[in-house]
Amino acid sequence: MNYFGKVEIKMSINKEEITDKLKKSAFCLGNGLKRLEGKIQNARCCSCSDIKSSISKENLKKGAEYLSNGAVCAKDNIKNAYESVKDDIKAIRDRDPAATSDLQVLLLYSGLHATMAHRVAHYLHKKGYVFVARAISQGAKFVTGIEIHPGATIGKGFVIDHGSGIVIGETAEIGDNCTLYQGVTLGGTGKDTGKRHPTLGDNVLVGAGAKVLGPFKVGSNSKIAANAVVLKEIPENSTAVGVPAKVVKVGNTRINELDQIHIPDPVAQEIARLEKRLAALEKIKASENTENQ
Repeated sequence: MNYFGKVEIKMSINKEEITDKLKKSAFCLGNGLKRLEGKIQNARCCSCSDIKSSISKENLKKGAEYLSNGAVCAKDNIKNAYESVKDDIKAIRDRDPAATSDLQVLLLYSGLHATMAHRVAHYLHKKGYVFVARAISQGAKFVTGIEIHPGATIGKGFVIDHGSGIVIGETAEIGDNCTLYQGVTLGGTGKDTGKRHPTLGDNVLVGAGAKVLGPFKVGSNSKIAANAVVLKEIPENSTAVGVPAKVVKVGNTRINELDQIHIPDPVAQEIARLEKRLAALEKIKASENTENQ
């Protein structure tokens, strides 16, 4: 009995100690949870106050100005694009008798399509989106057969008549109201760096198949004959024909009796010079043989 009684007393003591410890642990846990909840609440209040302080009147004003400027810029770009297309359509109607309506020009003229695609590509190229600009250029080339580098600068009232096979290089510059026919190349010679392609003034006409090669200027109101190869600067109000091209008319004054029909044949001229030189060499050779005999 004594033994079992001692055991019962010890067990009751152990139960009381365990209960006290559990109560203390529960109390400490409750205090910890209350403190954690208070810290979370303080953090929420601090973050809200920080956000409120960051959204000041000045920041709101700046944001509104940015949005306003962006809207104005977008509006101006849309307006400029509309005016460019309008000018190009008008120029085609003025210079192509086959164009009977604005709708016909807008939907069916590949030259206008190439020009419109170029204006988008050129805008992106200036903004630094070179890859996208080049992709648009290549897409337009695939559809229209006209290759215009996105870096080329083209003025208003630009007309590409027929257009197949036209190539315009990266640093080419074309003024207002210019006309290019099929097969024209505004390219480089491969000898220059930086500015490598020609600059056309205003109201320049370049005939079918003409090649204008090099970083020089073709003056305003000038005309390049079909299949001419221009390798040097052409003055204003001039007409250039031939291979290599020569100025045959300045203003209303004809430089010589040449015209686009009766132009010299450079191949025949070169053959004549070779024949003359060959005859001279044969004469020298014959005299040497006579002396040796």
